[in-house]
Amino acid sequence: MEEPRPPRIALLSSPGLGHIIPFAELARHLVLRQRIAVTLITHPAEPSAAVDRALFNNLPDEVDTVCLPEFPPEDSSNGTTKLETRVFETIKANFPHLRSLLSSISSSAPLAALVIDTFCIDALDVASELGIPAYLYFTCSCTALSLSFHILTLDASFQGEYRDLPEPVRLPGSGCVPVRGEDLFEPIQDRRNEVYKWFVRVTKRFYEAKGILVNSFEDLEPEAVKGLKEADGIPPVYPVGPLVRTAPDEEHECLRWLDRQPRGSVVYVCFGSGGTLTCAQTRELALGLERSGQRFLWVVKSPHEREVNGTYLGDKGNKNPLDFLPEGFPERTEGVGFLVPSWAPQVAVLGHASTGGFISHCGWNSTLESIMKGVPIISWPLFAEQRINAAMLAEDVEVALRPKASESGLVERDEIASVVKRLMEGEEGKRLRKRAEELSHAAARSLGQEGSSVRATSEVAREWMDRRA
Repeated sequence: MEEPRPPRIALLSSPGLGHIIPFAELARHLVLRQRIAVTLITHPAEPSAAVDRALFNNLPDEVDTVCLPEFPPEDSSNGTTKLETRVFETIKANFPHLRSLLSSISSSAPLAALVIDTFCIDALDVASELGIPAYLYFTCSCTALSLSFHILTLDASFQGEYRDLPEPVRLPGSGCVPVRGEDLFEPIQDRRNEVYKWFVRVTKRFYEAKGILVNSFEDLEPEAVKGLKEADGIPPVYPVGPLVRTAPDEEHECLRWLDRQPRGSVVYVCFGSGGTLTCAQTRELALGLERSGQRFLWVVKSPHEREVNGTYLGDKGNKNPLDFLPEGFPERTEGVGFLVPSWAPQVAVLGHASTGGFISHCGWNSTLESIMKGVPIISWPLFAEQRINAAMLAEDVEVALRPKASESGLVERDEIASVVKRLMEGEEGKRLRKRAEELSHAAARSLGQEGSSVRATSEVAREWMDRRA
């Protein structure tokens, strides 16, 4: 008797590597471990195309990849339109193409599900029109998801700005660390902003999903997971992570440099694919690293004076980022530091025996990659939900230190030098490193044969299998 065909689902990711990577890894796991057929649908982000190709080329043959047409959003050329609005408009412009694509895929056998991310939330309407069950893949933490739902309560009950909340926000789950108002999502700090209204509207639509997959795992956020599962009225939540990139065999000069450094002696500095610093902050960071006396590997990007997410869609500019460093800095730190313009093989760097710490923007992918490799963090959040992640990592998970900014908003060189030395030389650093190693083992267990994340993935996969033709 012929085996029934595996169910096919479609995954729809918004632009930006922070979303594309977890979607690609989810596709890999569904194909290899659950025997689900997957079509991965993405939106173009031209400057990151080379990274996208490398990512997709590493996927199993059973994953079909489709890139929707490029539609530059209107009125964004002057640089004043918020990133969230630009991404959202680009996605909505593609809905006619998405509708045609999903109809074509469904012509041979009905799709068992459409899995979308937050920026693609209005694709719920497309799925409903075509009779396809829709699920949300939340590519951040369970804590951030719980806070998203809680913002709807705050929106109705509190009239001021959230940074002025008289008390920290307390989430469901007895052990969740309270979150200060200033650490809530960056886009909602100004309630008069267009992005705040967008955030509230999008979060309200989460309730329409058949289920919510989250790129996290129970041992990392036990109380947040418990609170979400016990909450009334929200869709079933499935912690399926940590789904992060594997490190292919790569040749890069920075890895050869790491080979020559003592074990655990290097602090890796990177603010993700989208994060950017100002000229003044870049200078303070350089001088702080120099003053710390520690070895460092720094992925340097060109400064951006207006936006902290200036390279989210890949616009890196034409200038050499190293030209923005203080005069004489590369020469003075030669041998102690290694400077990489724009990009480095992060998973391989974090997994290298010489890497002992990570100055990170706390994007969720970078956070999970660091935890998977057992590397403690210096939290330097820039945008989106990164302040929430920074607070959680420092105060709840206890794998991070958090530098303090001055009244001007700059993290100054002396503070940088101090926190780097504390992480790399002090007793605090040893404690954080031990905790990071414990979580690394817990992450591996969650993805093992009987792990909590594998069980959660199997549970939602069974739903899709039950719907196959």
